[in-house]
Amino acid sequence: MSDPVRLTLVGATGLVGSEMIAAAVGRCDYRFSAVIRREVAFPRGARMEAVLADPADWPSAIAATAPQVFACALGTTWRQAGKSEEAFRAVDERLVLDSARAARAAGATRAIVVSSTGADRHAKNFYLRVKGEVEKALGEIGFERLDILRPGLLRGARGGDRRTMERLGILASPLTDLLLHGKYRQYRSIPARMVAEAMLQLAGETARGRQVHDNDAIRRQALRFRRKS
Repeated sequence: MSDPVRLTLVGATGLVGSEMIAAAVGRCDYRFSAVIRREVAFPRGARMEAVLADPADWPSAIAATAPQVFACALGTTWRQAGKSEEAFRAVDERLVLDSARAARAAGATRAIVVSSTGADRHAKNFYLRVKGEVEKALGEIGFERLDILRPGLLRGARGGDRRTMERLGILASPLTDLLLHGKYRQYRSIPARMVAEAMLQLAGETARGRQVHDNDAIRRQALRFRRKS
């Protein structure tokens, strides 16, 4: 049996991150570390190390986990950021990139990062522009393999963090998804659990290069993960 993959996750307390930890319960092919800024209850049976640290100290915390694979499910919302571009960039840009650079400096050769469908550094939409800028910067850090996931509307139990329009979009998604075809398929909703499973599947991939995964590609990776479970 091969040694478990040493995987370090940031964003473990969010929707995708928490699903990723839950999906890894009972698996012996990962040595999971999560760098977190606040204490949280993880699923029973989770085999992982939780490193509690202030975000300013995340580089040293990440280095201490000696990652092979860096996984990032960090992300805030416009409302959570107080509708401040600076506050939004502090998390979705600087904290993401600082964490990725720290992981690379600590020896990680692979990175798996959740972005967003429509990400484009030339977009007029601020959110999508930042996501696109971050994707470009990630490609310049020097990972041997970089997987960027661009899911559509995420479905899952996020509790009180849901925005009104987001809740309405999820409720309507069974109908609206049927209307999205061709190039618009990428905007269909997707369960956060499938994104998490795709990330775990990709953590075992070693072929070099930069890969961008839309909704359909994410689903394929998640199904591969389920067949191995």
